[in-house]
Amino acid sequence: MSEKPNISLRSTLASVVVIASASTLLNILIEAPSISTSYSQTEGKSTVNSINQPINLKIVLSQRQVILYRGKTKIKSYPIAIGRPGWETPTGNFQVLNMTKNPTWLHPFTGESIPGGSPKNPLGRYWIGFWTNGTNWIGFHGTPNPESVGKAASHGCIRMYNKDVQELFEQVSVGTPVIVVQ
Repeated sequence: MSEKPNISLRSTLASVVVIASASTLLNILIEAPSISTSYSQTEGKSTVNSINQPINLKIVLSQRQVILYRGKTKIKSYPIAIGRPGWETPTGNFQVLNMTKNPTWLHPFTGESIPGGSPKNPLGRYWIGFWTNGTNWIGFHGTPNPESVGKAASHGCIRMYNKDVQELFEQVSVGTPVIVVQ
């Protein structure tokens, strides 16, 4: 007779351990921060590290640079060319509207089309569009004329060294905020 209660007790204890383990696991999953979020202690306050913050871009026309931020943390800056007199780059708050590898270029005056990948294409291999009036577009792109970077030389676009625009292309996505200031 003493063995039946022992078996029952063992079985009950095993059930309690399983229930306790499941309950503990559930509490861990509910209370633990998500794997993609990391926290740091700063002056007794818990703050989210910038690695989990969204990317955003700030173009500073007077400095001829675009700055890549993750949240409020500056990640990198790149030299750029901006719009020349009469074709100034617009200022304001924008967002990335489209992104294209090997974009086709349409000449703004003649309508001539130069296919993506062509050495004659003035856009290079990457396009990151952030402004349009429905007809014309302004965006980041490479250039076959690297000597123009750092100058007011474009029709409003942001020209970059080809390696830089490729790097930027890999960091941003449609919807990334773009702020343009003087």
